[in-house]
Amino acid sequence: MTSHLTLGTDQAHARLHDLTVIDVRTRGEYASGHLPGALNIPLDQVRRALPEIRHAARRGEVLLVCASGARSESARTLLAEHGIPSTALSGGTRAWAADGHALQRPAGRDTRAGWSMERQVRFTAGTAVLLGLLLGLLVHPAFQLLSAGIAGGLVLSALTDTCGMAVVLARLPHNRPRPADLAATLAALRRG
Repeated sequence: MTSHLTLGTDQAHARLHDLTVIDVRTRGEYASGHLPGALNIPLDQVRRALPEIRHAARRGEVLLVCASGARSESARTLLAEHGIPSTALSGGTRAWAADGHALQRPAGRDTRAGWSMERQVRFTAGTAVLLGLLLGLLVHPAFQLLSAGIAGGLVLSALTDTCGMAVVLARLPHNRPRPADLAATLAALRRG
């Protein structure tokens, strides 16, 4: 087992065949491109998968991956609280791709490009702000409070480094693993 909290992309690339890679992004983000051989367990499902992840960690090092490194670090902290050693990929899949390493896309239906959670949040926030401003001009000025509320939420999100909108968006069907997908992933972790 390793004592490293993070691995750089070149380190991870060199050792990829020895690692159990778990991508903690949403199903849609995972479908848009992930590290070769990565298994998808969205962050909100990691707690449910603790026994299987513990089993995988007994066989070798577990590498956690997300888009930028923030969610994988949250997952690494959660696993550490349960006595499961793991490592996070520094910079996530963005850094992986930026450093010239290939991303894999699932075959079949899930090959449609998914939007990253950050992109989904920006789209949703922008749409709500524009809608609030438009309704405020055309219907009643009170609708501008919608825009003000979104702005306040974005400031709070930046100050706390959390995002309530991302939590809500992660619960949408296109971001959630289908039960069969998660069951297959957990079975793969048990098999090793």
